[in-house]
Amino acid sequence: MAQRDPYGVLGVDRKATQDDIKKAYRKLARQYHPDRNPDDPKAEERFKEIQSAYDIVGDADKRKQYDRGGIFFGSGGRPGAGTTGGQGGFGGFEAGGFGDILSNLFGGAKGGAGQAGGRRTRGERGADLEAEVVITFEQAIEGTQVPLSVMASTACGTCGGTGAKPGTAPKVCPRCQGRGLESQGQGLFSISQPCTRCNGAGTIIEDPCPTCAGEGAVKTTKRYRVNIPPGVREGSRVRLAGKGEPGRHGGPSGDLFVITHVQDNPVFKRKGDNVEVEVPLTIPEAIRGAEVEVPTLHGSKRLRVPAGTHHGTVQRLRGEGPPKLGSTASRGDIHYRFVIDVPASLNSEQSEVVEKLSQVMNGDPRAKLFAQARGGS
Repeated sequence: MAQRDPYGVLGVDRKATQDDIKKAYRKLARQYHPDRNPDDPKAEERFKEIQSAYDIVGDADKRKQYDRGGIFFGSGGRPGAGTTGGQGGFGGFEAGGFGDILSNLFGGAKGGAGQAGGRRTRGERGADLEAEVVITFEQAIEGTQVPLSVMASTACGTCGGTGAKPGTAPKVCPRCQGRGLESQGQGLFSISQPCTRCNGAGTIIEDPCPTCAGEGAVKTTKRYRVNIPPGVREGSRVRLAGKGEPGRHGGPSGDLFVITHVQDNPVFKRKGDNVEVEVPLTIPEAIRGAEVEVPTLHGSKRLRVPAGTHHGTVQRLRGEGPPKLGSTASRGDIHYRFVIDVPASLNSEQSEVVEKLSQVMNGDPRAKLFAQARGGS
């Protein structure tokens, strides 16, 4: 390859303005872009040479450094970095030198247009969506199916998802030449980042679709029948894989997460994997003991209340609670919390009976409390 300086590569005078340099670069880049010359390795090398030249003189600061002799053409814009061709050279790179940086800059080994100069855009996963449903306590225990409407994006029917006005097509981004990446020399390294002109797409839309305004997608209402599994609770998230926003550049769709809100039940109170039920006891039942009937999730059962049961005592019925989420074979428990039902008022007969009971049970339950408070046993 003939040894030339970056001005000669771009075909401009050393006194050319930055706009003149940019115009010359765009013209040559379009002419020699590998996508337009897929079977011409010479065009690929020419394109690399043009890109390298523009990386120097297309940047006002680097151009000044080059004109002062501070940057050698072929150094990737690195001050003081030389090549075997000197200031006017472009060939003869040593292993680990500019050849490696050029490989990073243009995407790896030589090949067709898709390797050397084609788009470097990776598919982007679509965004996740969230929706909320309200279900009853019984539906949460047994599982149910609920209708759901969600606003989500779908491919625009006018442009077919390209974002371009019908009859036109997206064009190669002039800034990154379709790679989707911009590269900057940082010392011995080349740092790449998504192109600021096309946001990494590698293409730009000059005539946007009138329906989607160039987005390639429009908002529509999607309707689903969502299966809510048994055992969900307040705030549980049910995942519908692939039902979120569609991905970009061929990437996968996001997911749809359905958040459940469970209505309260007047009897059963959810406590983690279990439920709790308050069971009132009369004073005689708590004193003498009793056998009482209690509700379950699917009917009722009888529990034995021991004599002398205290207020707040809990009995557990194993395996009678709600199914554990994701495992219909495993269930939680029901906790029955006994509460002493003390009447707010008494009739004359009840008052008489209570008075007799107090005379029979004439001990002072607080005597021990005061004795312990004074340090006694």
